[in-house]
Amino acid sequence: MKGNAKINDALNDLLSYELAAMDQYFIHSQMYLDWGLNKLYERINHEFDDEKGHATKLIERMLFLEGTPDMVTRTGFKVGHDVPSMLESDLRVEYEVDAKLKEVIALCEQESDYVTRDILVELLDDTEVDHAHWLEQQLGLIKRLGLQLYMHSQM
Repeated sequence: MKGNAKINDALNDLLSYELAAMDQYFIHSQMYLDWGLNKLYERINHEFDDEKGHATKLIERMLFLEGTPDMVTRTGFKVGHDVPSMLESDLRVEYEVDAKLKEVIALCEQESDYVTRDILVELLDDTEVDHAHWLEQQLGLIKRLGLQLYMHSQM
């Protein structure tokens, strides 16, 4: 089915954020594992799988709309160097994905592509309710407990 070029371009732009989040979660999960922070590893590795699922849904939709997914571009990718900067960077990319999702959802409504819109609404819910909320909680715990106690709880 030949899709709307504006929608395909917007989906590719969104894909660049999802791929960045996926890659960022992947490297961060491996860093946590290397440091012995197994609970953080497990959660962030789960987030990596979620982001891979998000990217898959976008790719499937673009292919259905006869678009060409851009698997090279990564927008917003930034690896942290310690636990707080890693969590902050992951939260930042989630906020960027959230904003981009809302932008593309609005475009889908404007262009009357409600199937794509519904797919993106599902991703938005996952981004806001699961990913961003959990990261906000972790940063809040670091502020309340202190970094050392927080890291101890993540072993």
